[in-house]
Amino acid sequence: MFKHLLIPTDGTQLSEAAVRTGFQLAKEQGAQVTGLYVMPDYRALIYGVNALMTYNADEFEKSASQEADVALLFMEQLAQQEGVQFRPVRVTSMSVFQAIIREAENSHCDLICMASHGRRGISGILLGSETQRVLTHSHIPVLVHRPALA
Repeated sequence: MFKHLLIPTDGTQLSEAAVRTGFQLAKEQGAQVTGLYVMPDYRALIYGVNALMTYNADEFEKSASQEADVALLFMEQLAQQEGVQFRPVRVTSMSVFQAIIREAENSHCDLICMASHGRRGISGILLGSETQRVLTHSHIPVLVHRPALA
């Protein structure tokens, strides 16, 4: 049914659980996986309460790149274990949800498989969710992996 999954990750344990589920599905379906890590765009200026502050973008980019390396390596190792064709992608963007949707479209994915923190009530409304934004704006189906209730 599905031929090409996009699995975005931020390298967290919650995201790793969604990655594992996505790779299991890909293996069952005989699908390929594009793994995506969206690095924040730190070139923008950050406004403090009293003054305009700039941060060393090189340090932030280096740190984000190292985090992407770790997260995408985890996915690559899992792909090898599961025997799933895998392509890692990293992009820099101010908008995570837009980067996810754009990559899914550009890679011709037929399913996006991603994690959700499962926030409810006012915290879900106030904090928002990249997953919710993807669900709202994507024309590609989205499989949401929710954490198990403790």
